[in-house]
Amino acid sequence: MQIGAVIVAAGMSSRMGDFKPMLNIGSISIAQRVVATFHQAGVSRIAVVTGYNAQQLERHLSNSGLVFLRNEAYATTQMFDSAKIGLNYLKDKCDRILFTPVDIPLFTAATVAALIDSEAELACPVCEGQTGHPLMIAASLVDTLLSDSGEGGLQGAISRCGTEMTKIPVDDAGILHDADTPEDYRALLEYHNEQLIRPEISISLSRERPFFDERTAMLLALVDETKSVRTACQRMQISYSGSWNIIHALESQLHFPLLERSQGGANGGESRLTEKGKRLLECYRGYTQRLRQDAADLFEEYFGEEL
Repeated sequence: MQIGAVIVAAGMSSRMGDFKPMLNIGSISIAQRVVATFHQAGVSRIAVVTGYNAQQLERHLSNSGLVFLRNEAYATTQMFDSAKIGLNYLKDKCDRILFTPVDIPLFTAATVAALIDSEAELACPVCEGQTGHPLMIAASLVDTLLSDSGEGGLQGAISRCGTEMTKIPVDDAGILHDADTPEDYRALLEYHNEQLIRPEISISLSRERPFFDERTAMLLALVDETKSVRTACQRMQISYSGSWNIIHALESQLHFPLLERSQGGANGGESRLTEKGKRLLECYRGYTQRLRQDAADLFEEYFGEEL
């Protein structure tokens, strides 16, 4: 089952008085925290919908292996409009899609795993009788949500989609804490400082030095999806020349070609992964997912009663 995630970060943070996604929670920003939690839970396809301060936020997250989508009308639209941009992008790429606003950064990877393991068509976590984020939405429901009137936002559309919400009990108050106002942010910091230590790993393939990681894997996946290196670069906010440097360095380490290129035609040339390139990407995805699960199990075995 392929799992994706949409993080909506297009709003103007007007009630906060500061740009929420880049406020720090501990040593990293709110946006980085949400991304790290999804990665820790094994979610590899993450779309961030930006709008206000888009370039600043995209640069801030550009090394995280993400896809960036723009809500250019962020000043005159609602969060549901940004949600639709992300859901529409992922609906034919994933079986299930996790959704959260960027300002709810302290839910845990265990909560994400509980939602995924439920295999529900529509699910939300529940703690102390209150529902929170992230939500999980089956890709098969997305077209119904996209065609909704939008009254009542995403929650209204979900209530009218014809599928009952499955509530997943979790011991995770982080699903409830947002950063809508300065008071909320202070409470968020207090809650963060009380939390237990959690494992966080990054996975690279190396020879003399690392050459393949999550960011590289996302670049290859986007090239194969869009049939264009340039479009893949734009979605990840990395330079065109830099992406070719990455690809050439990969091929020199692997000793086989990753891309097939066709020239000309009405729409210009195309680039796509070779069969060996597709197999490499598939193996990396499977390996990282298994390794993260094993790491979580080992952390619980060795530190479960200590931290």
